[in-house]
Amino acid sequence: MRQEPGAKAAPGWPTAPVTRVVVLIACHNRRESTVRCLRSLIGQGGPKVSVRVVLTDDGSTDGTARAAREVWPGIHVLRGSGKLFWAKAMALAASAAGDYDFLLWLNDDVTLDPGALSDLLRAYGALSGSDKGDLIVVGGLRDPHSGAVTYSGVHRRSRLRPVRFTTVTPAESPVRAETMNGNLVLVPRRVVQRVGQIDARFSHGLADFDYGLRARRLGCAIWVAPGTLGTCARNTTAGSWTDPALSVRQRMRLACAPKGLPPGSWLRFTRRHAGPAWPVYWLSPYARLLAGAALARMRSGVRSL
Repeated sequence: MRQEPGAKAAPGWPTAPVTRVVVLIACHNRRESTVRCLRSLIGQGGPKVSVRVVLTDDGSTDGTARAAREVWPGIHVLRGSGKLFWAKAMALAASAAGDYDFLLWLNDDVTLDPGALSDLLRAYGALSGSDKGDLIVVGGLRDPHSGAVTYSGVHRRSRLRPVRFTTVTPAESPVRAETMNGNLVLVPRRVVQRVGQIDARFSHGLADFDYGLRARRLGCAIWVAPGTLGTCARNTTAGSWTDPALSVRQRMRLACAPKGLPPGSWLRFTRRHAGPAWPVYWLSPYARLLAGAALARMRSGVRSL
């Protein structure tokens, strides 16, 4: 933390440090959502926090970049080809962050509560002041209609299921987690220096879970801040590779797409985090999908007899 360039203190008074936060956002053709997210960021942090925004616009054709500049003058917009997706787009944004005290990962479909950034920084200050070592602070999010927790930190379900995770419910005080959804995450500079940035070799998802697990392996802690700090509807499974209403061929095609469970990214994740039995965990989702198709064909054959 340091004083902003050009800031002057009154004679005889100590200079208050300014906390520099760089917000990293990736977007693609969600102009209204991105604008709403940026508007909710205005005024966050208070007078002692300097907020800059780096936005990777991954090939949007709906005027997102222009609208973002209107909402947040001075925003640094990077252009993508439309094939970066979340992991590569966020890694690109991080590469342009410059100097900072904290990075804030922020999904463009998040609407922050007033004071959300202050709450994250306050939680970080309380935890780091308790000599808990290097740490990441995650902001829990809720459904805008039901109020149910949608994204947060996560825990492994069990040692026997090392790549299955369950959402951590925020409490009145900070709660430990094993890793996190990347929708709202405060990452201090010292953690970045230790862990590095988001791994751009992932296609889209899994990069957030991977980052948290890598951070913990290197001795950093993952904490979920008290309460929920904004709204973000959970992604629907309809039309995705997990949608049972689709044919197996459709589901397999979607699974191999960047936003599904692409074999290369899943291989990278399981080899790093599933232990010695990683080949089993890597093969399992595809095998279950094919087995379900075979069972459906068998049942169809029995009914036709």
